[in-house]
Amino acid sequence: MKKRLFMQTAAALALIGSASLAQAQATTPIKFQLDWRFEGPAALFLQPVAKGYFKAAGLDVTVDAGNGSGGAVQRVASGTYDMGFADLAAVMEFHANNPDAQNKPVAVMVVYNNTPASVMALKKSGITKPADLAGKKLGAPVFDAGRRAFPIFQKANGIGAVTWTAMDPPLRETMLVRGDVDAITGFTFTSLLNLEARGAKAADVVVLPYADFGVKLYGNVIIASPKLIKENPAAIKAFLSAFAKGAKEVIANPAAAIEHVKARDGIVNVPLETRRLQLAIDTVINSPDARAEGFGQLKPGRLSLMASQVSDAFNTKTRVNADDVWNASFLPSAAELNILPKK
Repeated sequence: MKKRLFMQTAAALALIGSASLAQAQATTPIKFQLDWRFEGPAALFLQPVAKGYFKAAGLDVTVDAGNGSGGAVQRVASGTYDMGFADLAAVMEFHANNPDAQNKPVAVMVVYNNTPASVMALKKSGITKPADLAGKKLGAPVFDAGRRAFPIFQKANGIGAVTWTAMDPPLRETMLVRGDVDAITGFTFTSLLNLEARGAKAADVVVLPYADFGVKLYGNVIIASPKLIKENPAAIKAFLSAFAKGAKEVIANPAAAIEHVKARDGIVNVPLETRRLQLAIDTVINSPDARAEGFGQLKPGRLSLMASQVSDAFNTKTRVNADDVWNASFLPSAAELNILPKK
């Protein structure tokens, strides 16, 4: 009797111990840094949090708003964040300008297959094509991704000299509407909606996306810290699998996903952010290039060309080494990455 009771007790304790161990192993904390505020595209990361996909994958993910790709790269490099979302050009620049840094973040999944950067002008300016920008006054913040990559766009389209006016981000679209500048650079899904909010009709705006005019830069990618790569590669794989599951739902139903953005920032304009998310999906996530290459992935030749172009345009201290900025070993299976609707 005593022996049976002892064995039952031992078995129960073993089960409790196993459950406790499993629970401990099932909660790897991941601090994730967005590139920008809680706007439409943030739904891609808030969806798997809200739906419990990260949790089911054994991760405790916290998503924080950001203030630019450069900041996201810096915070992951410093170890403040484990993973983040940033423009691949910003990752390349950090690598090339900090060759001796021990903690250089690495891209592990492509989300924006094309750069969202574009030049925007009002039709009344007479600008209808890239060549028309020669001799014109362009405006953008000095750190704007489109402005920094403009030399690549300029070279690809044989554009003559232009002059630049710097301004704070909130003034960019206002200055274009007022006529202080002839054109601006910015992300299409941000500046176009901002122009509408300032009284410009979409039909009156000329949009020249870099991706449509010979500039095949990759856009935003998910990045991971070298520390996480070394110490817990399984966590990165789990994160990307859960993210892909959530992203597929966001692409299929953007309107529903925006509710998770509103839950993080109660004052967001739901219709506006739904449109912003849909624009991002249509222009850089479910783009022709993304469908050709496959979601999350990239082509080595295109990556190498981008590394060379960024080295030149950003005037980096050393040349960008394409092999150092990208690691495809954590990507989910082809079936899991098959999230883009066919067109």
